[in-house]
Amino acid sequence: MTDATNYLQAYDEQLRTDAETPSAVAVTRLGPLRLVTFAGGRGFVTYRDLGGADAEAVRELVADAVAQFRADGEITRVEWKSRGHDEAPGLHDALVDSGFAPGEPESIMIGPLTALAGLGEVPEGVTVRRVTTEADVRAMSAMVNEAFGEAVDARMADALLSRLGRGDGMELWVAEVDGRMVSGGRLEPVPGTDFVGIWGGATLEAHRHRGIYRALTAVRARSALAQGKTLVHSDSTEDSRPILERSGLVAVSTTTPYDWTR
Repeated sequence: MTDATNYLQAYDEQLRTDAETPSAVAVTRLGPLRLVTFAGGRGFVTYRDLGGADAEAVRELVADAVAQFRADGEITRVEWKSRGHDEAPGLHDALVDSGFAPGEPESIMIGPLTALAGLGEVPEGVTVRRVTTEADVRAMSAMVNEAFGEAVDARMADALLSRLGRGDGMELWVAEVDGRMVSGGRLEPVPGTDFVGIWGGATLEAHRHRGIYRALTAVRARSALAQGKTLVHSDSTEDSRPILERSGLVAVSTTTPYDWTR
């Protein structure tokens, strides 16, 4: 089998379980679906597969999932995480008809952690460090919102602080220039697997193409290697995918988020 085939098999077997959502407040099973509740009123739908459901059965699963989240008044938004290699007849239409809006597809990237650990050294004038205090976490979250062109969402910072308080293994890292955060990202070791996830990487536009993202990624990879992890996975935008590909990671599939808002 090719590396991509082996990696995709490992992804499906090791990650599409409760290991995918270590920060969940609650998980409810609905047939093949896992309906996940996170802190801050966020819902999430994922699954290993759809159990061979036909288009009619898929539509029923979507409707039942929405009904369950609607019944919980604290849930304000839900993401349905789809994968391009799944057998899911009629899923797009069923989600759109139930009020979900598709986001931009991202590449599921997998490869050896050692490839990322050698990505690059920290550029001169840049400092990379791990953040743990509330002030730093809120500043990092706001910077990432800015980098993605989004309004500052305090709920995301609240959720990150809640996770740090529970000690689920997540690490937050930032790069700074002249004392200002300009890039940041998460490291999420997946318990009981070979994997670590590298998530949320974002760099302010004025500081891109300077090697800052590469250095931030390398530092996170070295932290994961020290914990005994060997494989890394990431859902990558078109901005970060080429960097990861040049480092030896392979695009094994795609993932498209579908978002529902109350």
